[in-house]
Amino acid sequence: MEEEKMLYPRENRVRGVIDLGGVWNFKLGDEKEPGDSLVMGEDTELMAVPASYNDQKDDPKYRNHYGWAYYERKITVPSYLKGQRLVLRFDAVTHAAKVYLNGRFLTAHKGGFLPFEVDVTDQLVPGETAELVVAADNRVNHSTLPVGNEGSTAFFGSDNPGVPSVEAAKVWRKPQNLPNFDFFNYAGINRPVRIYTTPAAYIEDITLVPDIDGDTGVVNYEIKTAGSVCEDEVRIRILDADGNEVAAADGAGGTVRIPDARLWWPWPGEPYLYTASVTYGEDLYEETFGIRTVAVEGTQFLINGKPFYFKGFGKHEDAAFRGRGLDVCLDVKDINLIHWLNANSFRTSHYPYAEEMYQLCDREGIVVIDETPAVGIGAGDKIDPYKTFHIREHHEQVLREMIARDKNHPCVVMWSMGNEPDTEHFPESAYDYWHSLYELTHSLDPADRPVTFVCCQNNYERDLVTRTMDVVCVNRYYGWYNLSGDLDAACYALNMELDFWEKQNKPVMITEYGADAVAGIHESVPEMFSEEFQMEYYRRQNVEFDKRSFFIGEQVWNFADFATIQGCMRADGNKKGLFTRDRRPKMAAHYFKERWGQIPNFEYK
Repeated sequence: MEEEKMLYPRENRVRGVIDLGGVWNFKLGDEKEPGDSLVMGEDTELMAVPASYNDQKDDPKYRNHYGWAYYERKITVPSYLKGQRLVLRFDAVTHAAKVYLNGRFLTAHKGGFLPFEVDVTDQLVPGETAELVVAADNRVNHSTLPVGNEGSTAFFGSDNPGVPSVEAAKVWRKPQNLPNFDFFNYAGINRPVRIYTTPAAYIEDITLVPDIDGDTGVVNYEIKTAGSVCEDEVRIRILDADGNEVAAADGAGGTVRIPDARLWWPWPGEPYLYTASVTYGEDLYEETFGIRTVAVEGTQFLINGKPFYFKGFGKHEDAAFRGRGLDVCLDVKDINLIHWLNANSFRTSHYPYAEEMYQLCDREGIVVIDETPAVGIGAGDKIDPYKTFHIREHHEQVLREMIARDKNHPCVVMWSMGNEPDTEHFPESAYDYWHSLYELTHSLDPADRPVTFVCCQNNYERDLVTRTMDVVCVNRYYGWYNLSGDLDAACYALNMELDFWEKQNKPVMITEYGADAVAGIHESVPEMFSEEFQMEYYRRQNVEFDKRSFFIGEQVWNFADFATIQGCMRADGNKKGLFTRDRRPKMAAHYFKERWGQIPNFEYK
């Protein structure tokens, strides 16, 4: 399979970017897949792009849509760009897309959280107007990531008592998404759409692999190009943060050495960034990067050779009105709240986030565990998902695309192949599936970062996969879903499990633990759903984590309250956030601000 290549669209003296965001024409479709030609016609409404369409209109048809939806707008490339190569790029369309230009099929893509692009140099005439139509399919099932249920109930859904869900679906249910995941299935054109330009001979991809040799920064690089210019015309210049050249080399691949290098350190250290300025003929591309190393040794996770302790959370791309749509203002707010909390990390639960967030984390020193949308791979103890779900090829595609997109970000320190799959009921099948993906993931990353996946609450003694990961990442809800409300029993069960993991001689971190707290519910005696119980839940369990030398991090579930499908276990969404959905702190946020302020990033364990 050809290697994925996908540079972020950047404007400079030779490259241009046309942003196609704004208000598009829109209409809902049905389950019928569009063919090789498509014209929107009339009876359209207005829809903002980028943003999910679900909450932009107060109508159940939009909130609960099932099937295809259609976007349309006119586009015009300025005549002064004649002679340039033109590329149409979509940062994310959820969950599958078909694209048409002037009524004719142009390209298609499966996967709702990663970019795709198509060369339109021969289809767009500078100075002339064209019609762009995008069809987006929001359906989830056993062949998509994230996974949807088929003919059963949704995750945390509720059956009508006495009416089996499968039979009920045949009688009265309209076709609908039944997500096997606990976040709302927001859909549409969720991230920017752009046309970018390059010269006819252009830089196709840049790979930068940093290392440290004493005080010297070492950068192994590879530049992929396309077009007619000779390979020896590739040149790379390394610029410091002030724009001064500190190293340079010629050729499409090799090594540059940076004397007296300044390293990229997590906040509150200095997340120093260099720029690789690459030229090829007339083309120019500038890629920021940091000099830092990551490794696992024994039971420690090392950044720049020092043992690092993860302090943070899982997050979601989730906001009122725009749903999962890109919101750079909210991203900046969240980064500042991460600093306020004295946190240092988060996991991109449960999908790769918009590239703009990674760029902020590079600049602000936030450590990221980068995760695919492989969530919900499991269907109970009667069906082996690894033999019955048609997901393997797509899962590999997502891994290739994610690593190709994010490989140069210093903030990304570990790849997570997925979240909470079934590894208990079919342990041998699970091992065959995940261990082969583990090997593939290592082979895809030029920097060979640590690889993991995130284990759900299960019979960990039957689970054959989790213990083989570079870092053991577990989601545990002792005291909430399990042993609900009984924190004494919860801590006892937690310690039983930690005794098991200690014997595996692996670094272990908790990537989800938490309790719902409805903001404003207060109890003098802490009980479930109160802010006091949420804080006490964390306080009690953190005491146990602190006793374990192999335990390398705590990531709370969740950073902020977020939207989910409706169900009897969810009141206006998931309330496990340290912050409300509009970013007001609960008591637990103040608790973690104090706790994490006393825990250093390095040498804690």
